[in-house]
Amino acid sequence: MKPPQEFETARLRLRVPRLEDAEDIFNLYAQDQQVTRFLTWKPHDSIEETRRFLERCVTVWADCMAFPWVIEERSSGRLVGMIEVEFDGHRAEVGYVLARVYWGAGYATEAATLVVDWAIAQPDIFRVWAVCDVENLPSARVLEKAGMKREGTLKRWLYHPNSDKKPRDCYVYAIVK
Repeated sequence: MKPPQEFETARLRLRVPRLEDAEDIFNLYAQDQQVTRFLTWKPHDSIEETRRFLERCVTVWADCMAFPWVIEERSSGRLVGMIEVEFDGHRAEVGYVLARVYWGAGYATEAATLVVDWAIAQPDIFRVWAVCDVENLPSARVLEKAGMKREGTLKRWLYHPNSDKKPRDCYVYAIVK
């Protein structure tokens, strides 16, 4: 299954990442310790690290292993973050990141709703899910607004190296059909 390379909402455009996005991603959020607090990767120390990440994005698209999109404002073309879906049999997992300057504008909800709705509409997908750290209440709210229901807490589920050296508890959210 291969999703469209581009999606649009009223305010956003989701498109396949390009290597030229490295500078924007690095400057906007990849090195920001607040943004990466609840993510599974450490802040990038250099733009080269961001370039390597984008090379991974290109590879996973080509290999149909995962499908990341850059999130841009339609009106300005400014990059605001990224979102990704990864398929595993009848399941699809969603994850996202947004530059801090764009927090609270509803962009994460708008992008997540689009990707979740698209994924669950696929004939072979019966579960779209995501996790977030139990302390990341804004992300929990995004997942709820995107139509997902909290199913429970996964104890010691993920390492968030910017928050703790031990695996942390995460809420699991899903929408099923």
